[in-house]
Amino acid sequence: MNEEKQTEISELGEFGLIDRLTEGITHVNPQTVKGVGDDAAVIDAQNEEVLVTTDLLLEGIHFDLTYVPLQHLGYKSAVVNFSDVYAMNGTPRQITVSLGISKRFTVEHMEMLYAGIRHACQVYGVDLVGGDTTSSRQGLVISITCIGTAPKDKIVYRDGAKDTDLICVSGDLGAAYMGLQLLEREKAASVGVKDFQPKFEGKEYLVERQLKPEARKDIVKMLADNGIKPTSMMDVSDGLSSELLHICKASHTGCRVYEDRIPIDYQTAIMAEELGMNLVTAAMNGGEDYELLFTVPLTDHEKIEKMEGVKVIGYITKEDLGCALMTRDGNEIPIKAQGFNHMA
Repeated sequence: MNEEKQTEISELGEFGLIDRLTEGITHVNPQTVKGVGDDAAVIDAQNEEVLVTTDLLLEGIHFDLTYVPLQHLGYKSAVVNFSDVYAMNGTPRQITVSLGISKRFTVEHMEMLYAGIRHACQVYGVDLVGGDTTSSRQGLVISITCIGTAPKDKIVYRDGAKDTDLICVSGDLGAAYMGLQLLEREKAASVGVKDFQPKFEGKEYLVERQLKPEARKDIVKMLADNGIKPTSMMDVSDGLSSELLHICKASHTGCRVYEDRIPIDYQTAIMAEELGMNLVTAAMNGGEDYELLFTVPLTDHEKIEKMEGVKVIGYITKEDLGCALMTRDGNEIPIKAQGFNHMA
């Protein structure tokens, strides 16, 4: 955190801080009638369904400011909410941002955090319309609520997967988890070392996937452009294994996923080898990839095969067959929810 020319938050007070952080905000969505500056935001839902999602991020649990820049943290905090709306086949429209701030933070620190949030809003076309601030005794607390919309006939839930549906995933998996392992390794190496320089050469992709993930707005658009409505969909936030089990439980189905079809980036594989970690375990259970996991009818196979950045990794089965990973040597391993557990 930059310590130059810092201003104590107490000098501005709660409302002065809000005014400073939200100065110059403009709205891009016609549904936004009223944003920051009144007792409540006003949003015109028109004839679409409204989607609402909230994420709570706690310092020491969800992020470590030793290696997470505040601007990146702000960007990520917003994007992970956008991802939840895209996972419903919707479009994020507005967010509210609430902060719990301890005394070690200054106005300039919060401006850096808000710079990241506002940049994310600009990139994804989302309006920041309100929130709250309060003091915190536990470091920094960030709560963001995202409001999105979707036509009634376009919303995709978790519970629509059917027997023989194809299981698809966007991008690659495990990179964000390996980025976290790399950051933690360098943090440990820096203890007691003056002017420490972390070693990220050749692994920049992993660091970016952890610190600055992107929501897959492009995949949602590609699906629509190709006339594909998934039967179920989730974003991969807690790990592929956990998300697969969520879909199968909600849909009353089983699944088969092929080990050799799980998309993994080269840098992820190299990092796993360096750390002596099982690559497939990292890809299945790492989490924070924010890729889209979705199912489509078998009849959409040709369309899916032509979509860049999407891979078919398995298929949905009847519920009594359970959920299993098909290994390279033909064995079946039961899939267990070993992804991130927020209450562990």
